[in-house]
Amino acid sequence: MVRQRTLKSITRAVGLGVHSGQRVELTLHPAPPGHGIVFRRTDLPTPVEIPVRVDTVSDTRMATTISPGGDPGAPRVQTIEHLLSAVAGLGLDNLTIDISGEEVPVLDGSAASFVFLLQSAGIVLQDAAKRFVRVKKPVELREGEGAQLKWARLEPHHGYKLAFEIEFNHPALDATGQRYEFDFDHGQYKRDIARARTFGFSKDVDTMRARGLGLGGSMDNVIVIDDNRVLNAEGLRYDDEFVKHKILDAIGDMMVLGRPLLAAYTAFKGGHALNNRLLRKLLADRDAWEEVSFDHDADAPRGLAELAPAW
Repeated sequence: MVRQRTLKSITRAVGLGVHSGQRVELTLHPAPPGHGIVFRRTDLPTPVEIPVRVDTVSDTRMATTISPGGDPGAPRVQTIEHLLSAVAGLGLDNLTIDISGEEVPVLDGSAASFVFLLQSAGIVLQDAAKRFVRVKKPVELREGEGAQLKWARLEPHHGYKLAFEIEFNHPALDATGQRYEFDFDHGQYKRDIARARTFGFSKDVDTMRARGLGLGGSMDNVIVIDDNRVLNAEGLRYDDEFVKHKILDAIGDMMVLGRPLLAAYTAFKGGHALNNRLLRKLLADRDAWEEVSFDHDADAPRGLAELAPAW
């Protein structure tokens, strides 16, 4: 049986929110089978629990944000995608995440610090079958035309793979890989994807900060690009770090489904908003998906049955 996973012990992290600039503490707790991933705002007079689900996503501008019932006026937790990407990359199903503010800390701008945090706590198998959402027919969203066109698609696949293509028409980005495909059956999330950092343009900094965004951003946690080049002294971690970060984000965004996917995801110039609308379209068509589990590991896609060691 492919079993659900949680943490072996409690683990903690402290850092700044990339948009809020506020110091935030995270405490990640093991949770029982079937619990799912649940954030708990512990800084409020009465703690508020927010489950990670498609219908709790309340904002997708610049990051993925959740709130109870998807109410944008309710207490929220924003910028959840990097942590959720690490959770998905290690195959975790059940966690309670206490957070002392409204934004997950950015740490180094990638998912690598979260991977280290989770693996340091240890991962244990639970006595319950892991439940997957298997895509049964293609679902696609397309927006815009010509140079404004962007799209994302889910198709049936016995496993989980993601392909992304970027197009920024910018010298620094054009000099790197524009398309990348990551297959959980063959790739290693920690090695191939987790270290890819978020990125932004120096020309946008003043506008963002005037809107109360990017207040915690720096070259310690963001790849900063001017009109021609990357400004970070250490350069890039991967030759194709920009498109790999888009895949990192997509893995986190797909995790709001509440179950790991069995599907092939493909996107062109997509982002958080398109990803969430794609999942909503999938769930709205009951003939397009089914929930499955595997009684025998040999029946499951290899990369998902062996996603991360349990110890």
